[in-house]
Amino acid sequence: MASLPVNKIIPSSTTLLSSSNNNRRRNNSSIRCQKAVSPAAETAAVSPSVDAARLEPRVEERDGFWVLKEEFRSGINPAEKVKIEKDPMKLFIEDGISDLATLSMEEVDKSKHNKDDIDVRLKWLGLFHRRKHHYGRFMMRLKLPNGVTTSEQTRYLASVIKKYGKDGCADVTTRQNWQIRGVVLPDVPEIIKGLESVGLTSLQSGMDNVRNPVGNPLAGIDPHEIVDTRPFTNLISQFVTANSRGNLSITNLPRKWNPCVIGSHDLYEHPHINDLAYMPATKNGKFGFNLLVGGFFSIKRCEEAIPLDAWVSAEDVVPVCKAMLEAFRDLGFRGNRQKCRMMWLIDELGMEAFRGEVEKRMPEQVLERASSEELVQKDWERREYLGVHPQKQQGLSFVGLHIPVGRLQADEMEELARIADVYGSGELRLTVEQNIIIPNVENSKIDSLLNEPLLKERYSPEPPILMKGLVACTGSQFCGQAIIETKARALKVTEEVQRLVSVTRPVRMHWTGCPNSCGQVQVADIGFMGCMTRDENGKPCEGADVFVGGRIGSDSHLGDIYKKAVPCKDLVPVVAEILINQFGAVPREREEAE
Repeated sequence: MASLPVNKIIPSSTTLLSSSNNNRRRNNSSIRCQKAVSPAAETAAVSPSVDAARLEPRVEERDGFWVLKEEFRSGINPAEKVKIEKDPMKLFIEDGISDLATLSMEEVDKSKHNKDDIDVRLKWLGLFHRRKHHYGRFMMRLKLPNGVTTSEQTRYLASVIKKYGKDGCADVTTRQNWQIRGVVLPDVPEIIKGLESVGLTSLQSGMDNVRNPVGNPLAGIDPHEIVDTRPFTNLISQFVTANSRGNLSITNLPRKWNPCVIGSHDLYEHPHINDLAYMPATKNGKFGFNLLVGGFFSIKRCEEAIPLDAWVSAEDVVPVCKAMLEAFRDLGFRGNRQKCRMMWLIDELGMEAFRGEVEKRMPEQVLERASSEELVQKDWERREYLGVHPQKQQGLSFVGLHIPVGRLQADEMEELARIADVYGSGELRLTVEQNIIIPNVENSKIDSLLNEPLLKERYSPEPPILMKGLVACTGSQFCGQAIIETKARALKVTEEVQRLVSVTRPVRMHWTGCPNSCGQVQVADIGFMGCMTRDENGKPCEGADVFVGGRIGSDSHLGDIYKKAVPCKDLVPVVAEILINQFGAVPREREEAE
């Protein structure tokens, strides 16, 4: 991508689109659950003064890299020590990856330094060694702003995983992104070159970096969109990676950091679980965004994003991102990893003090207060994107395809690429629910597309109703942190539940293999978080904590524990009971009798 300045950005697509009054709306009489309130939100109005010493930056620039100062190194976590020993970005900037790729895994494991390179520092290049379950193989995570990809890129990724046979596959992630699996170290330099040749990068996609910028999966084609999010997510991504050259000023964050840009009334982008969410709003006749901050999931704590009381114009989308990242980089806690996310810093400083730190890092040291002219319609009923839907471009439609738990094989990716070329414009869109949208399909080609074997046999536009909202993290098949297997089990449990009960509306069910909650169980109608428990005979077995009541949209709410430590083999009747009691499901035998 061509380099763009970060202080003069006025996307051409900031024209607002009025939505039809005939759109479906949520019933305003529905009961709204109270959101959990962060300590920062409680003290936002009256924030105590912060000691000046606490606001001294804890990092400084040395030879182009940002390094933690010596006086702040007491009590730091092991990851920070690895970063101090050698900046991970040197594997990219100084091409250390080429030397590393010549080593056998036996040679790697003889040296702690090389082992740290493999198991920790390579995550800055988007490479995750699967030491526990697939020793010597790596998952590679890309950067795919707004989830937009091309048939050429999809074919290239398919060609990479194809050579690894049964060890190779790809996943659509909950951040509109690709992850490919089975990669071996000697192949990495050539894979990185191949990614660059098709306009992709894996740089800065793991560990203490900015993750994939999420946007509206229907950006630019939605008849009811507020704003096209693609220019903004692209510019954020270009800034974050310095156009895939590496932005060293923000690669030493205390922890990961998730951004999203909202372009739809449907809130497909899930703003409440991001560190920074841009919410469309006008001010004095000018288009821009109010800001939400601090949303995150972790083992010890989960929080919804809260208002920063700030509005930025379209031109300042990247500058405020930069300012906030610098404040987080400079002041964030680097001790216990469970207390290093940005919300912990907001809680410590208080919202006003945190806001002030962002403001003083803005180009003009000014950050306007939030606007009251919010553009998201809060009573909007979220639309289904699976299936065939008209675009705002006359004569064209988009087709949403269900990708069961987001898992794809090489031949399936090749087929999707062919379908995107034959029926669409060669573009594919990934969604946070791990599905894929084919945009720009001529209406005259719809019937032929729907008769494609891949859509008939595997990736249906009209899946069974309980399958529609099914999401699952990687699970113990590949992830060393997962406690249970998730993807196959999610499908199996859902299939069995479907045989027991009939539901009339989609129910979003999310699975995560461990408390890190990559599967985002807290936002699901029903969530399953992996744990170890004991069966009826007292023997250890895989289980799940069951969550109920998560909501997305303008009345978002994190779910609560319904039942802890349920053995996985006993989950089907528990889920059926929840569906009957809370979601209006009917037992199949009663339905048949009636």
